[in-house]
Amino acid sequence: MHFIFSDEVVLLFDFWSVHSPTGMALSVVVVLLLAVLYESIKVGKIKLLHQALESLPAPINQQLTEDTDWESTGPESPTGNRTRLRWFLCHFGQSLIHVAQVVIGYFMMLAVMSYNTWIFLGVVLGSAVGYYLAYPLLSMV
Repeated sequence: MHFIFSDEVVLLFDFWSVHSPTGMALSVVVVLLLAVLYESIKVGKIKLLHQALESLPAPINQQLTEDTDWESTGPESPTGNRTRLRWFLCHFGQSLIHVAQVVIGYFMMLAVMSYNTWIFLGVVLGSAVGYYLAYPLLSMV
């Protein structure tokens, strides 16, 4: 297999069939935006984890990051139960965000596997733009 420059390609699904230069340009823009979204989700996951850890009380925060047992937090205390529930909900939300990130990543990989050079360049450029736009937001954490 080798990369080709063509304005005809079928991307991901049969209904996404491109047969014109305009369709190819739109497809490249869509793939580019998917790559930007992928990079943004990566940063969003990091910020969400950081905010979740900061919202927890200091002793519990240290225990969660060091993977110690839950028994020392006082499992019968209402504060301990609320903290666990908050941590569980945050972890569940992060898991859902991770699933979305993995799905978008596989879609981009499959788009690149069409071996169309324009689509490949759209993914690469989208990743670069997404990194450039999203990663400075980490310094605001």
